[in-house]
Amino acid sequence: MNIKTKLTFAFAAAFPVVLPAETVDTTAVELQSVVVTGTRGQADVRHLPMTVSVVGRDVLTEHQRTNILPTLTEHVPGLFTTSRGVLGYGVSGGAAGGISVRGLSGGAGQLLVLIDGQPQYQGVYGHPIADSYLTLMADRVEVVRGPASVLYGSNAMGGVVNIVTRAMHADGVRTDVNLGAGSWGTFQAEASNQLRAGRFSSTVAAQYQRSDNHRPRMGFEQYGGHVRLGCDLSRQWSLFAVGNVTHFSASNPGEEATPMYEADQWITRGAVAVGVENHYERTSGRLSFYDNFGTHKINDGYAEGKKPQTDLFRSTDYLLGVAWYQSVRPWDGTRLTVGLDYQHIYGRAYYTDRATGDEVVAGQRIKMKQAGQSHRNELAGYVELRQDLTSWLTLDAAVRVDRHSVSGTEWIPQGGLAVRPTGQSELKAMVSKGFRNPSMREMYLYPPSTEELEPERLMNYELSWHHSLGNGAFTYGLNLFYLKGSNMIVTNTALRRNENSGPLENKGFELEAAWRVGSHWTLTTNHSYLDMKHPVLAAPRYKGYLGATFRHQQLTATAGLMQVCGLYTATGDNERKEHFTLLNATVGYQLLPQLGLYVKGENLLAQRYEINAGFPMPRATFMAGVNVRL
Repeated sequence: MNIKTKLTFAFAAAFPVVLPAETVDTTAVELQSVVVTGTRGQADVRHLPMTVSVVGRDVLTEHQRTNILPTLTEHVPGLFTTSRGVLGYGVSGGAAGGISVRGLSGGAGQLLVLIDGQPQYQGVYGHPIADSYLTLMADRVEVVRGPASVLYGSNAMGGVVNIVTRAMHADGVRTDVNLGAGSWGTFQAEASNQLRAGRFSSTVAAQYQRSDNHRPRMGFEQYGGHVRLGCDLSRQWSLFAVGNVTHFSASNPGEEATPMYEADQWITRGAVAVGVENHYERTSGRLSFYDNFGTHKINDGYAEGKKPQTDLFRSTDYLLGVAWYQSVRPWDGTRLTVGLDYQHIYGRAYYTDRATGDEVVAGQRIKMKQAGQSHRNELAGYVELRQDLTSWLTLDAAVRVDRHSVSGTEWIPQGGLAVRPTGQSELKAMVSKGFRNPSMREMYLYPPSTEELEPERLMNYELSWHHSLGNGAFTYGLNLFYLKGSNMIVTNTALRRNENSGPLENKGFELEAAWRVGSHWTLTTNHSYLDMKHPVLAAPRYKGYLGATFRHQQLTATAGLMQVCGLYTATGDNERKEHFTLLNATVGYQLLPQLGLYVKGENLLAQRYEINAGFPMPRATFMAGVNVRL
């Protein structure tokens, strides 16, 4: 163990505290006891059996990051995100941005990302694209650690990350502009406008960022926007419309030992949703229609000494969906929720000639049905009952039946208890099932594809304790979990085919706490340990974080120390592990009521480390910028 690691553990031992899931943003403890992700409607997290982490906007913006994932990696125990540069995650070969929770990965489609409850995966590849999840749209992020398939279906077998978008709640107009520039030619700019006038509200935001990154042929450029419109028809009924789109271009330089040339990607992803909500004293619900879309153009590149590609990979992805739920409280202590979900999933993959742009048949690399196209339909219904048996004991039971046009019918049960021995503590126990339907890529695309694949399945067993002291000034929580999975989809390299032969058995614990020290200091820490019987990439055995924030008059200073041990960057015969310690810090000063300045540094210990094998991360980087509020 090196000196930096020893210092990390000594520092963490001196402050054995972590932020509980529902109170990550310690400036809003009361507000964040209400969540929407663990149940379709608003609910007190103390009555829910699952573990829900909430990261508020103050925490998401304190390090001036344009993407939510680095902040979630720090503040949510058990969650880790892969990375490869200063900015940008990219797609295809050498990509990063894989989100894992308890050893289950969004890159494999086992973790679902939502925006306002709407799934973000697409038709062909069936996994999230990390560069789409921008801080500018987020009011808060709620993370369910553990299966959420009973409410959200396939791809939520490991959990969900739900981005709850910003909305204006009081009459007035507010405009914010953020600019920053730093190491390796990095520049970022954001502008947002929020308005509320009587029953109408709107949020409009735009963003641009670019970086050369720290290696040749690793440039990244992105621009995007977000719109949310709302109209209150009455005290009980409201309409909403939400849309976001992002376009980025990224380059993959290849592993250091085997560099790549012209490995470039041009990606556009977006989503729109419209709906109506109702809120009565004893019932509330929502009906929404949504459309996810994406276009992808990828040059696979070539290795040194080889020939450039003559054609480009193209794909278009779409997901049309309808989601409805209604929650009823027939009498005090009882809540019954019923819901229906329908999705039409489709996409197309093909190649075009680089010189002419004409569509070409590129050997057998694509064997999508119907000349490159494939369609799927999924219809599901669910019912959840939450019953207060006493003032201190709540029972939760739910079941979902999911009918997929290719994979067939799947039943998903869930049950749990929430015990509140005191007004400031909760003991929870939960058993839940997760599942994932195979993606079109795994069934139809490229030589390893196999049409006979079946859904992946797992069972999750979880026990958790949360306690608050000193009127919420100090909170801590502990989670124990065990995951047992079957039918995991793996590639048999000898036969060059995908198979349902992968086992999964993960267990571990997560510890978290937060401490508000006087009126100026906040300390947070979280620690997670993961024991995997069958190791997977990008899921560290241990991750620990210790953060401190100081606020006094116009000055705000935030520092965070993260330790990662036993991170697999390669498995099998060539197994490789990484251990590293990262120190990040940001200092901000409110020069005028309308003008703030900031400077930040990341990897201040100048560690050399890799998260993706062959892609060394940058040493210390710096950025400075301004925040303008009008």
